Amino acid sequence: MAARSPNKKDPVIIVGAGAFGLSTALHLARRGYTSVTVFDKQPYDESLYSYFKGCDAASADINKIIRAGYGKDIIYQDITLEAVEGWNQWNAELQSGQTVPPGMTTSDRVWVNNGHLSMTDGPVLPPFEQASLKSMPKNTQLVTTNAHDQQLAKSLGLNLEPFKRQTPGRPNVALFDRTGGMTYADKGCRFALHKARSYGAKFVLDPVAGELKQLLHNEKDNVIGIRTADGKTHGASMVILACGGWTPSILPALDGLNEATAGSVALLKIPKNSPLYDRFAPKNFPSWQHKMRDGHVGGLYGFPRTDDGWLKIGYRGTKYTNPQVQSDGHERSVPITRWTKGETIKAIPKQALSVIQTFLDDYLPELGEAGIHISMTRVCWYNDSFDNHLTVDRVPGSDGLMVATSGSGHAFKYFPSLGNWIVDVMEGVGCDRPAIKAWRWRALGEQQRTVNEIMQGSKGPRALANIALVTDSRLGPSASL
Repeated sequence: MAARSPNKKDPVIIVGAGAFGLSTALHLARRGYTSVTVFDKQPYDESLYSYFKGCDAASADINKIIRAGYGKDIIYQDITLEAVEGWNQWNAELQSGQTVPPGMTTSDRVWVNNGHLSMTDGPVLPPFEQASLKSMPKNTQLVTTNAHDQQLAKSLGLNLEPFKRQTPGRPNVALFDRTGGMTYADKGCRFALHKARSYGAKFVLDPVAGELKQLLHNEKDNVIGIRTADGKTHGASMVILACGGWTPSILPALDGLNEATAGSVALLKIPKNSPLYDRFAPKNFPSWQHKMRDGHVGGLYGFPRTDDGWLKIGYRGTKYTNPQVQSDGHERSVPITRWTKGETIKAIPKQALSVIQTFLDDYLPELGEAGIHISMTRVCWYNDSFDNHLTVDRVPGSDGLMVATSGSGHAFKYFPSLGNWIVDVMEGVGCDRPAIKAWRWRALGEQQRTVNEIMQGSKGPRALANIALVTDSRLGPSASL
């Protein structure tokens, strides 16, 4: 028997108001679903998706990368290019005054097309970038060492060498993606929240009333709603779990497919009166990544500075975990956030800080020379799948339950259009498309790629309990979460 799908008057519940949940709510409501409710325990109406105002979720951030070059993964190349059209539309709606969330103005933007630079140490582009060069539209990908591309960049006013290397003659090559840039993540979330509400979606954003405590089942074990921390029950024809790094511990069926992992983030504050404030402005400096597929010695990414002067650098060369024994006796990695009861993480892993600081010393020495150092660190929790594909599907054996998860550190860029795909999956529309096939419920098998080693347990090399954490006092009190 085919799984039931809600009609457009049936209640649909989404748990999680990050990029997956917001986009799904927006597109459900846009497509005529009249009873869509999103629950989340973070009070985003007050915190405005700002980490500096108390948020702690992957989507609640100052910025995220947009890049369309995906090597041989044409699925994500095409979805990114589709999403870029959506980002442009959102910017246009802001600029025209058509859609302006509370606290934002027509001068705000949710993304900036300032390009994306993918760098490596060496004279030859890695295979991933070479594949992107072949698959992307002509003249959108510029090789920094290619004379033709250098001339084209000059004619377009693009800077292919935004990093001042200490040794200019050192072999170095990068691929500049003209279609890319960065999003202002918090503004993007605020925009989508406001737009979803304008279509009629409802939101319960509260530490108690918005917190999921239990999935409700009927006598046939079908999911029929949720119970929240205030004791109230909420019925639904469909419940969609879009809880980011919390999803695996909420849904044990994801064992072997998903795991919550922590990335490491460092921020430097550039004063507005510094000459470096203009140098690192979005108009002069792209989003970037460095040796992204080189294991623990690479996996770096970063951005231009924000209007407030924050320069952010992230590290995902090692994806840390926090395995904890759950009520069923099995270990699962569980996020530790700034408001996790009884637990805290001081700064970031020492290894991560070392890789970030080495990069700063080698590629951006002028920051240190100007007395601008890392002043704040944090860990950011994602939900990784073993193959780096998203997971968007009905949960086997649980009619009435879906997951929209496994962002694996790259889903935010699809934000404007992602929910449209998720609604298609819920309705069973276009399920022969390659992306939807890749996102199906799955288990690790001989024919499937392994990109992320997951579920290595509490004795594994990436478990935070086994990792040296930073205690360097030079970071100052703001280094502690």
